Amino acid sequence: MSGSKCRRLSGTLVKPLLDSVDCVLFDCDGVIWRGDQAIPGAAQVVNRLKEKGKRVFFVTNNSTKTRAMYADKLAALGFDASEEEVFGTAYCSAAYLKTVCGLEEGGKVYLIGSPAMGQELEAVGIRPTGVGPDPVAGRQSDWANVELDPEVKAVLVGFDEHFSYMKLNRALQYLSRQGCLFVGTNRDTRLPLEGGKAVPGTGCLLQAVETAAQRQAQTVGKPNQFMFDCVASRHGVAPDRCLMVGDRLDTDILLGSGCGLKTLLTLTGVSTVADAEAHRGSGSAERQGMVPDYYVESIAELLPALQG
Repeated sequence: MSGSKCRRLSGTLVKPLLDSVDCVLFDCDGVIWRGDQAIPGAAQVVNRLKEKGKRVFFVTNNSTKTRAMYADKLAALGFDASEEEVFGTAYCSAAYLKTVCGLEEGGKVYLIGSPAMGQELEAVGIRPTGVGPDPVAGRQSDWANVELDPEVKAVLVGFDEHFSYMKLNRALQYLSRQGCLFVGTNRDTRLPLEGGKAVPGTGCLLQAVETAAQRQAQTVGKPNQFMFDCVASRHGVAPDRCLMVGDRLDTDILLGSGCGLKTLLTLTGVSTVADAEAHRGSGSAERQGMVPDYYVESIAELLPALQG
């Protein structure tokens, strides 16, 4: 592992790094906001980057909002952002099913996920089914013969606050059919909250479905390269002129490293410098990919280099 990795980004290092890139990809929660509050100085950094001619994109594994919903939240928190600059897993999963899996116009998907995911699927001509509660009904001996939609061609798993035994069972029955596609938004197992607490993430739901179906899903979200491909294909960005800014080593930094982007870890979210240092010298390429090029306490530290 190069000794130049995981350097504190400060002083004279900031401007050369920013001069070396044309676009910056930001994770959202833990990087530019926490919950419903912007990280102090984050909006000024994003807005000044754009004023300086940099292209800015927002790349999140959260599947509970549409691109339009994220654009509205960004605007409300003072960020200069448009819907076209947002890439969440709700949108990217719909794009994946359409472009990579080749799901035809009007195709149906059994969705374990949010209404926002359903909206993004509908926007590309895919029909979702399964959104909302699905309580257990009938006798156990009948559950394996639960009613299924014959038009469903894929199962898509994202964050679903109504996840239940019957949804798990229904997904298993669909995935037991010949040719049924299996896609997950992401594998994040925990969602960090304020005060150091956490709740189960989408990865827990996806693992449950994988265990039941005895099949592995293809995941779309970070660190899968498809998230960056979505940005690159729609906006023509070059990886060697991009900077990925994130708070998680196993998603944000690994995505950036795997796609040939420069990487910056901010310490306002999940991962720490000690976490990054623990991966140094590892024989595992994946662990090495979780060591960022640089780190900052907060992205607000970029602001002085953007003034003037």
